[in-house]
Amino acid sequence: MLIDWKNVERVLVIRLRSIGDTVLATPSLIALRRFLADAQIDILLEAWVAPLLDGFEGLDSVIAVGKGASKRLSVARWLRQNRYDVVFNLHGGTTSTLFARATGARHIVGNANYQFSFLYDHLLSSSSDFWKREHTHSAEQQMALLGFIGVPVSDDIRTRLDLLPAAEASVNARLAGVLGTDGSNFGLIHPAAAFATKQWATENFAVAAEHLAIKGIRVIAIASKAEGHILEKLQQLSSVPVITFNDLTLPEITALASKAKMFVGNDSGIAHIAAAVNTPTVVVFGSSNRNHWRPWTDAPNEIVYEPFTCQPCAGYECKVFGEPRCILSVQPERVLAAIDGLI
Repeated sequence: MLIDWKNVERVLVIRLRSIGDTVLATPSLIALRRFLADAQIDILLEAWVAPLLDGFEGLDSVIAVGKGASKRLSVARWLRQNRYDVVFNLHGGTTSTLFARATGARHIVGNANYQFSFLYDHLLSSSSDFWKREHTHSAEQQMALLGFIGVPVSDDIRTRLDLLPAAEASVNARLAGVLGTDGSNFGLIHPAAAFATKQWATENFAVAAEHLAIKGIRVIAIASKAEGHILEKLQQLSSVPVITFNDLTLPEITALASKAKMFVGNDSGIAHIAAAVNTPTVVVFGSSNRNHWRPWTDAPNEIVYEPFTCQPCAGYECKVFGEPRCILSVQPERVLAAIDGLI
């Protein structure tokens, strides 16, 4: 069943899950808007991450879904009423599949390896089949879902985030308070990560902070409130001043990252935010799939890692050594060299 794109007026993209997943969906959104200049293009995101794409050029609406059956049922009903012509599910989990079917759209697009794949109208065999190579990036995997049913895509479409004026003004005010007139001379450090297998030691980030200071670059470190203890430890271990923020919204983090001379951090959603605003990035990798999760940007970037035969893994725990040697083995000197390379 082919899609008559001339008659497509409403498109929904579903991308539940995390910050990084959301950022890496932006090349697909860019490709869709280029192809369907006059169509309504909406995206469904989890409520906590939805502000990241507020104001994104090319989107007509960001639909936020909260937790709980009543909230999800309400969103499902709203989706049904909106009468989408085409739905792309970039995630494939059970919840996102149920939302896709709830739309009643004639064309629902997903991957053949999705659970409940029989509920889809168009199934891509694999992104490797589409791109004709073994290894594909997350951004490419998502674009492949569009490409195989006729949306022009290219692997040179990079991630992009737009700045909200209110968030930018808020960040400018905070930078003026801590940096004075030198508001753009800082490096941004994100020392936290979702799993221990992805979190470089805080004492190593302290060394990186000291190295930036030697180069004449001030240091700002960010994390969530729940990760505030990591920021406190970083300040204690560093011999140079480290300014910390643990209360920034996602749009404010985006604005802050756009002003930094450089980002240094773990493989995380914050690293993808920095890459999407064209900030030079140094990303330390542990258990993650580097082919899949490296920065998807044309800005200068370096990934630093120690190769292990067990990489990549799910990352929840180290089942080979009992401790995450992959991330523990990355020496500070290698990250400092990467920093120097970007400076």
